[in-house]
Amino acid sequence: MNHVLIIIPTYDEKDNVRPISKAILDINPDVDILFVDANSPDGTGRILDEMVSADSRIFVIHQTIKSGLGRAYIEGFQWALKRPYEFIFEMDADFSHNPVEIPAFLKVAGKADLVLGSRYINGIRITNWPLSRLILSMGGALYVKLITGMPFLDPTGGFKCFHRRVLEAIPLNRVKSNGYSFQIEMTHTAWTLGFRIQEIPITFEDRHSGYSKMSKKIFREALKMVWLLWLRNGLRRSPRQKTRPIPESAG
Repeated sequence: MNHVLIIIPTYDEKDNVRPISKAILDINPDVDILFVDANSPDGTGRILDEMVSADSRIFVIHQTIKSGLGRAYIEGFQWALKRPYEFIFEMDADFSHNPVEIPAFLKVAGKADLVLGSRYINGIRITNWPLSRLILSMGGALYVKLITGMPFLDPTGGFKCFHRRVLEAIPLNRVKSNGYSFQIEMTHTAWTLGFRIQEIPITFEDRHSGYSKMSKKIFREALKMVWLLWLRNGLRRSPRQKTRPIPESAG
């Protein structure tokens, strides 16, 4: 078993799961991939079963209902922590997160507890987005920073790498959010616990196929969750704990 796991939630991604797996494994042959499929009605689950049978580096969890992004990742994290993975990624299936970036994450992960892929380091690194969505994303990042105090340029991004010690320290069954605010909550929790978090630049390209899962409900949840995180942190805009040292064996 490899020491790196890529977790990819799926819902109606039948056109993407084979290509994204091939792209990941061609560039990074020594990683495993775990798909968490939300009972996709388009046959994604059947394709994933075929992929699992064909490659020992690919695994799948079949959810019985569509329970949301956050629940999918929580199931994936719990699955990973029962196995000896050291680095655990979040990644989308639609090629908006480029597999060529994975080695850059791993290079930094030896000296950090959580590595965030940022679309806003060294300028705006996004292609194929309408201006309205870009403004919404950048405004959301500023909103999170102003309320929580987190000093990150892209706290809502979904391409990230956790060291297992971070996931072991977070009570995963208490994570409340389920949509895109899940990304904010996980990063905020790690930050308040004093873990070292570093952003690296990535290039984000809008999905090649399929459709976006964003909705008004998900957007409203994110607006509310930011205030709840501020309250949870005792109205602080700084971590509760001092920055934790990186173990000497790291990296």
